[in-house]
Amino acid sequence: MPTDLLDRRLLFVTGKGGVGKTTIAAALGQLAASRGKRTLLCEVDAKGNLAAAFETSPTVFEAREIAPGLWAMSMDTEASLREYLRLQLKLPLLSRLGPLARTFDFVANAAPGVKEILVVGKLCYEVRERHYDLVVVDAPASGHIVGQLAAPQAIGDLVHVGKVRDQTGWMQDILSDAATTGVVIVSTPEEMPVNETLELAGRLGTETPVDLAAVVVNRVLPELFTRGEEEVFRALREPAAVAALVDAVGGPVEPVLDGADLAVKMRRTRAEHLGELRTGLPAGTELLYVPELFQRTHGVRATGQIAEALSAELGY
Repeated sequence: MPTDLLDRRLLFVTGKGGVGKTTIAAALGQLAASRGKRTLLCEVDAKGNLAAAFETSPTVFEAREIAPGLWAMSMDTEASLREYLRLQLKLPLLSRLGPLARTFDFVANAAPGVKEILVVGKLCYEVRERHYDLVVVDAPASGHIVGQLAAPQAIGDLVHVGKVRDQTGWMQDILSDAATTGVVIVSTPEEMPVNETLELAGRLGTETPVDLAAVVVNRVLPELFTRGEEEVFRALREPAAVAALVDAVGGPVEPVLDGADLAVKMRRTRAEHLGELRTGLPAGTELLYVPELFQRTHGVRATGQIAEALSAELGY
């Protein structure tokens, strides 16, 4: 029996830029907190804006409670390194890392995966220490998430003994446990996001140990008209019908008919992309649908609406 999405302890939310992954991460965090789970939202993607989703001040490395049962933070690799040195190597707390930070930057740039492991390590540490019931990560976009999730394995393959090996070992245990950790890919029913989602789903299975927990399809358009109503709209396009409508309403009616045609075409096109997504994903992948909200900005109200939509999709 598959693990319920919110019964996991660590969820990475990713997707192509612009599909709304930060909004989905925020909604998942709110939904989990509303169900009594002590939840941490962590913003890793610098382009994300979790604070706006809850209409609160910008997040920092130190987690703070932004709603009942819901904490938020943003990742800072230098602060994460400082915390690692204090907790794991028992070095005294340093206000500034100074030369050590410069050395770290040099090593990190020369050895890909070092910075990534500080990010993943901080998240896995919160899970291991059970500070929260669930950690939801607003992760990097789909082009970068694979390297981040694969970092512990990559470094573990390079270093076979010693403290570094020990550290990457327990991280890999957490990441590879499908009952604990999963990736949520956010897509929209459009060609490029669907293609990128399918590519990422394949790479997760071959290049990382992390389970694909679910795919959230955001901004799904409603079915506004039945096929019978579409026939009516086509009949109303006849010149005599248009003339009668103009007389009846006292003004032009073409914009309304054009709008109806556009709504039908967009729905049909997106339905085709949804079909491609369903058939292209690994068998058994959970698909969750979130409707288009038709809002310019996404604050607390929109976050709540999306959380309700996800709750309904998950059967809560």
